[in-house]
Formats: sequence, structure tokens, C-alpha cells
Amino acid sequence: MSLTRRDFARKSAITSAGVALAGSVGALATAPNALAATDTEVVGEEQGRGQSRLGYGPLLPDPDGILALPAGFDYRIITYSGRTTLESGEFTPSNHDGTSTFEGPRGATLLVNNHELNGPRAKWPHPVPLTDGLVYDPAASGGCTVVEVRRDQVAEWVGIAGTSTNCAGGNTPWGTWLTCEETEDKAGQNGMTKDHGYVFEVDPEDRRANRDPKPLKALGRYAHEAVVVDPKRGHLYLTEDAAGPNGSLYRWSPPQGFHHGRGRLRALADDAGTLQAFKCFDSGGQFVDDLSRATRIGTVYGVDWVTVPDRDARSTSVRKQFTDGQVTRARKLEGMWWGDGGTYIVSSYARAESPLQHDGQVWFYDPRRRTLTLKVLIGVNPDPAVDGAFDGPDNITVSPYGGLVIAEDGEGVQHLFGATDSGRTYPIARNELNIGTEEAPEYSEFTGVTFSPDGRTLFANIQVPGIMLAITGPWKRQKRG
Repeated sequence: MSLTRRDFARKSAITSAGVALAGSVGALATAPNALAATDTEVVGEEQGRGQSRLGYGPLLPDPDGILALPAGFDYRIITYSGRTTLESGEFTPSNHDGTSTFEGPRGATLLVNNHELNGPRAKWPHPVPLTDGLVYDPAASGGCTVVEVRRDQVAEWVGIAGTSTNCAGGNTPWGTWLTCEETEDKAGQNGMTKDHGYVFEVDPEDRRANRDPKPLKALGRYAHEAVVVDPKRGHLYLTEDAAGPNGSLYRWSPPQGFHHGRGRLRALADDAGTLQAFKCFDSGGQFVDDLSRATRIGTVYGVDWVTVPDRDARSTSVRKQFTDGQVTRARKLEGMWWGDGGTYIVSSYARAESPLQHDGQVWFYDPRRRTLTLKVLIGVNPDPAVDGAFDGPDNITVSPYGGLVIAEDGEGVQHLFGATDSGRTYPIARNELNIGTEEAPEYSEFTGVTFSPDGRTLFANIQVPGIMLAITGPWKRQKRG
């Protein structure tokens, strides 16, 4: 049953101001321009005794020029494009992006790693190798690799090849990875021989399951970013990173009687289930055209869903099939992660293409309440080249130590940073690999932030040139502050 604007306005009136605060999932809120990368002050009840500090302290320069970390932390390079090799002997592909971990055999950790490579293969020195039986479109350069990490060794092989612009994605409760193509290229465009803009499933454990890749057309064809699975209701939520007009958040509802499991999505008909875009309205029942209009932490919108007319976008892009007033949009809808009974959703930034400007939002969608709550709001960073404030959140994960860990994809200095349940933020790492020049330094974004299944290791990628890192140290539960 849909949650109507009248229903939401009535419930909002009953609960008054309480509906604008986050209840059990915490605030995860920060004021604009208040994300201080040196925020390690003593907080909470321990302040007087000086026993508890937020975060892990200042970041220390790395003599190897890769990763600055707090004292007591260390990192290990797992894969490095152009240096490490696959089992086949070919170099690790470049442009690491979305990643997730899985429990492997005999204590190993398995990771599926996206490679965000677009256009023809000749464009890239290290595209994903066209491994026999694992290729969707032989003209495309992207795909995924599977990485097996043990204490003293690393192995890597191709999970899927011949896909394009594999940006984010998401893991599934049944132990597979859904990789998302952030493109709308059709056959004949940019050298492609097949249509792109789909989601594909990759099994990290069963190599045979990845043969003959099949796009999951039921999930739509558009500039996909990330996907999560509601383990209770079976819905899939998907973000779209697009502009002109801005993209939307989508929900795929499975057909009646469908049960998720390994390989079951690829067995569905192309039009199975229902794909819908979200439509938000405020506590007064007024339609919200764009998420950038929210300027206060704790803002809560009711959410309804509008069916996509042509999910395969045969003649018109999915987001362009809706007129103004039919669906809600947002710029740079990026990473998602399931946790706390719902999904966290990132809008990386908003500029002139949006009603209002910001340098990052994190929202929480509660499927039970059918509400969307603003948890983190980052004001426009006035000087991204100066180490301090954060901007441009992208990939995120829910931390086993409380709150979120966020990969920065902004301008200037790039960080991994944490956000506590009460919204305080703190630095975890800083990218020190300058891919520019001494006069004009440039630092690639962080991607693929995810913890190992046992919670002891934080994996993250530096997208360019493509480095997977394993970070270990004295992790601790962060107090709310």
C-alpha cells in the first residue's frame, strides 16, 4: 500500500517535531562546514578523565607517499594496477572502484573489485582481460576481478569482463556481488557492440556461475551507481548518477512468489517485477522535487514510488521518462549500504544543476516507515586544496565499530573519514599519492571502502592508478559524542 502525502502529513502532525529526528538509527549529522579533519577532542562522559577521544588522532605522513594514517595503524598493498598480476599472468586492471568482502575458504577473505573503465579497450593500458567464457561485450574495457587474501599471499582472477564503467554495486545476503554499469551506451556508441547500463551478478566463490554473463534487465538500463538488497522484503534499491536532468533513486520489487538466491536474478524475465522511482513529500504534504532542498539535519520526507514506463530505455533514458513533478531527483546519487534496518544513501554534491548547493549528503531510508531522513549534510568546501574539511562523499559502509566510514571523492585532498551515530566526524586516512605535479598536485578519490567479515581489516581503494589497500590498527567503538 502506498504512503500518501495525506497519510504522511497526518502522521507528522501527530508526532510533531519527533518525526524530524532520527529515532533508533541515530543522527549521523554534521553541520555545514563543520567536518574538521583534525577533530580528536575529548568527548562524552569521559571528558573530565581524558580517557575517550573521538577518532584515532591526527594523520601521520607516510614516508612511502601512499597513505597517511593515525599512530598505531598500518596498511598493506593488496593489488596495484600495472604491478601486481592475475593468475593468468596479466596485470591487475586499473581504476578500482566499488568493492565488497566475503568469507573465503580456509580462513581467506574474498573481495570482488569493480574496475571503472569506460569506452573501447584501446583507451586503457590495463583493461579487464577478456577471459574465455566471462565476456559480455568484447569491445568493452571494464568488469570485475575477484581477489583472495590470505595472511601471506594474494591471488586475483577475472570475475566478469566486457562490461563498461563498473562503478559501485552492492553485496547480497546470499553471498554474491551485484556490479553496476554507470553508462547508457548502446550498441554502436563509443565502440560498443552491445547495449550497456545494466547490473550483473558475480559469484566470488563459484567461478562456473559467472560464465556467459547475463545483464539483469529487470533492474533497468541507466547510469547505475550502487545497489542494496532488503533482506526482509526482497526489494532492491538502486542509485543513479546522472544529470540533465538529475538522477533518481529506484526500487525493484520482485514478482509474487519469487525467492532470492544464488543465480536466481539472472533466471528472471527481462520485465519481471516492478521498477519504480521515488517521489518525496514533506510533512506538509508538499512534493519535493530535489533532495538538495533539504538544508537541516533531521529533515524527514515521506516516500512514495512511481512505476518506470520503459525500464530498458529503448528510446528515452529512464530518468527522462518522468516530467517535472512526477519523481524526486538528486545530483550524484552514489554509494549505498544496508544497515540498521534500512539503507544509507549518498548524494555526493549539488551545484548549479540543483536547486541548492552542498558538498555532500547522507540519507537513511527506512522501508518500514517509508521515510527518508537526512543524516549528514556537508556545506560547500571553500578551499578543498587545504587539508581540513571533507567534501564529496561517495562509497560508504556501516562500521562494526559504530557509525559510517565514508570514501571521499571531492576536490583537492582526499580522505577516508568516519561519522559517529551523533554525527561527529574524524579522519581515518589521507591519500598521499600525487598523480599530478609538484606545482599542481592531484590526488585520486578513495573507493571501495569495506570491512573484512571479521571486522579487523578495512579495505579501500585509491582509484587511480588502481590500488587496493588493507588497513589494520587499534579499531575501537566510537562514542556518540
